[in-house]
Amino acid sequence: MGMLKEFKDFAIKGNVIELAVAVIIGGAFGSIVSSLVDDVITPLLLTPALEAAGVVDIDKLAMGSVKYGKFLAAVIKFIFVAFVLFLMVKGINNMKKKQEEAPAATPEDITLLREIRDALKK
Repeated sequence: MGMLKEFKDFAIKGNVIELAVAVIIGGAFGSIVSSLVDDVITPLLLTPALEAAGVVDIDKLAMGSVKYGKFLAAVIKFIFVAFVLFLMVKGINNMKKKQEEAPAATPEDITLLREIRDALKK
């Protein structure tokens, strides 16, 4: 019975639950970025380059028997995921920074003590 209780305590801790939520959101975010790259970026930006190379689909890019198109698509997806995550972390850090910059109101007793101190110095 002790091991079951330990497992329950472990599973209910915030870190485990937060990690599970992060994995689920990460999977959904990955599919959004994949769609962005496959359905928006590739047709808009890479179509001229692909047409110049004589290829209709980026996955079919090849040099002899080396098929580097899928690798190129994966690199593009990674760059976009990393950039979007960078923007998100930067935004979150800016929000935290603004919260930290706002000075907390000084308690009334501290203010009174400071006034007494200043009066005694005079």
